[in-house]
This record gives sequence, structure tokens and C-alpha cells, in this order.
Amino acid sequence: MLKAWGFLARSSVKAGVLAAVMAALPPGVQARGSGLSAFDGPVVAVAELPPQGRKTYALIFEGGPFPYDKDGSVFGNRERNLPRYPRGYYREYTVKTPGSRDRGARRIICGGQVATMPDTCYYTQDHYSSFRRIVN
Repeated sequence: MLKAWGFLARSSVKAGVLAAVMAALPPGVQARGSGLSAFDGPVVAVAELPPQGRKTYALIFEGGPFPYDKDGSVFGNRERNLPRYPRGYYREYTVKTPGSRDRGARRIICGGQVATMPDTCYYTQDHYSSFRRIVN
């Protein structure tokens, strides 16, 4: 019986220490090994996006139609510059670049389970080298 109480006491202390450590972590930090992480990079307001970016952003929430066939396709996040989520979480959309004969380098990447209601979106003007989280 005494062994059981000792085990329970040690377990209770460990749980208390773990709770204290978790409470001290800044918001958005998640447990290691979860496969998920928070984005702590720069942000950009919707109003600060280029006009073409604002148009693309609005089309995302309207469900299209999009000007490029690849718009809405799965973004693999191979560069790992965005928080890690299972494949299929992120979708990419082209932001037209004036004067460019192809899709250009500008994209909006949105993550979420429902394409027209993304959890969050990111803007890149340098073809995935850097991202800014889009805020309203």
C-alpha cells in the first residue's frame, strides 16, 4: 500500500511540474513531437497587400473562380517556412504580377480544412523564400 502512495505522489508532482512549465510557455508554443508549430514571422494587413493580392485574397473566400489552373492546388511546404501540418492542409493561389508572362513569384498560401474558410493565410512575394501572415 505504501508503494502505491509513493507512486501516486511522484506522479502528482510530475504532473504539477509539467503543468507549471506549460503555463510558463508563451502562447502558440506547442509540445515537441506534435508535428505542429506556431508561425512567429512578420505579418501584413490585407490593406497593405498589392491590389492583385487583395483581389486573390477575396477570391479565396468566395471560392473563385481563379485565373490560373494551379490555384487551389495543394502546397507541400517543402521549404518548411510555414508551421508544419499534414499534407493537404495548405493550398496555394497566384497573385498576378503586372508585366510577368508567367505566374510570377507572388502567392497566397492558406491553411485549413475548408478552402473557403481558411484558418490562416500567408503572402509571399519571393516564391516561398519568405512569408508574412495576413491579418485583417
